[in-house]
Amino acid sequence: MTGEWARGRERELISAVLSALRESIKIPDWDQDVVVDIYNDTQRVIPPKGSSRYTRIEIGLYLGRTMEAKRALYRAVVHHLRALDVPENDIKTILIEFPLRNCAPHGSVAASDIGDLGYSIVV
Repeated sequence: MTGEWARGRERELISAVLSALRESIKIPDWDQDVVVDIYNDTQRVIPPKGSSRYTRIEIGLYLGRTMEAKRALYRAVVHHLRALDVPENDIKTILIEFPLRNCAPHGSVAASDIGDLGYSIVV
């Protein structure tokens, strides 16, 4: 979720988030699912000291990443968004973790019923 500054730069923002995910928690290229939501000033409330570039990144992921992997993800998000002129203090990253049984990544089969997801979630 971000503001009007990102309109017309959605692909850059998506690329920045994907790069952060690939570098830090090693998601494979085939497992990408990123959406950009842009709101004007009347559609969002940001922290009092936030600028017009305030950006919230919400990432849904399977349980299992180490705290160090999460820290690496936070750093990577900041690094890549900084290249888009988003100040570090204007970035909020929220991880929403869920067990394998709570996701069906390819239709009707729960991730917990898939023998090999094709990548490790323990990084």
